[in-house]
Amino acid sequence: QVKLVESGGGLVQAGDSLRLSCAASGRTVSSYHMGWFRQAPGKERELVAAIRWSGGDTYYADPVKGRFTIFRDNDKNTVYLQMNSLKAEDTAVYHCAAAYGSSWYEATSGVGAYYDWGQGAQVTVSS
Repeated sequence: QVKLVESGGGLVQAGDSLRLSCAASGRTVSSYHMGWFRQAPGKERELVAAIRWSGGDTYYADPVKGRFTIFRDNDKNTVYLQMNSLKAEDTAVYHCAAAYGSSWYEATSGVGAYYDWGQGAQVTVSS
């Protein structure tokens, strides 16, 4: 089991940027696909971005394309989510998660491929 800890959330204004970090411990995640999810009050958890274990492929949900960037540093066992041009509708709790034993297709399909989750980081964007 891997422990994931998110950091970097906060309260910002529309148009600002934030960078979330997800530090993994307990085991290396260098061979796992990783994802960032978010959950707003009253809504289902949704996949925001995913990155292949090698970093060679990325996936973005339509609402964040062109504004968010997922990247990883396997030497640091850490995954990041750079969020630019934030909007009020980006307000949510953001979770990182690890998908092991899952295909890339599965990792880009939703929560079912992910087995370990962080506790989440609150991102609040004021308009």
